[in-house]
Amino acid sequence: MDLYFAPLACSLATRIALYEAGAQAGFIQVDTKRKRLHDGSDFYPVNALGQVPVLRTDEGWLLTENTAILPYVADQFPSAQLAPAAGTAERAKLQQWLGFISTELHKAVFVPLLDPQAPADIGDYTRRKVALRLGVLQEHLDKREFLLDRFTVADGYLFTVLNWAQYAGVDLSQWPAVDAYYRRIAQRPVVARALAEEVALYREEVARQSAEA
Repeated sequence: MDLYFAPLACSLATRIALYEAGAQAGFIQVDTKRKRLHDGSDFYPVNALGQVPVLRTDEGWLLTENTAILPYVADQFPSAQLAPAAGTAERAKLQQWLGFISTELHKAVFVPLLDPQAPADIGDYTRRKVALRLGVLQEHLDKREFLLDRFTVADGYLFTVLNWAQYAGVDLSQWPAVDAYYRRIAQRPVVARALAEEVALYREEVARQSAEA
């Protein structure tokens, strides 16, 4: 399978999942500003929204959206135990957390805060949402190591989104359990590897864009 990704974007969660599973996968970098692949080809035929992640499966079909891709990867590699079994209460809880991360944090909070073209009033409105949502996480993660009873794809996704806090002006130290969780997950060898690789690619992309400007 192949993952279309952009450095430090939400596709990082799938890279983490693939590494945790020990999966053999290809990684295809996308310039999400120009909607181009590194060979110059158009990315829109891969995803009409021009967004990552996109997973090309071994069967050749394309899967989009973190809430679909992450459980799919987990189910392809059950021995890695990255998701509870389908049809169980724990699987429903996993889906609940994936939905929370996707809608309440990723889209509702960090997308507008990270958008340099967002009007100031949108930023102010969005920041008023932060405390409630991170407060929910604070309560849940207090005295818990992971979102569920073990590391799952939801933890990889939450880590990816919380990593944006430093770029969005959100101080995680206001929520000590959330901050400790983020730092703890960052120390997992696989997560640290994935993050370091994408930080290096991100810096290369920034340097390239600066040279072209």
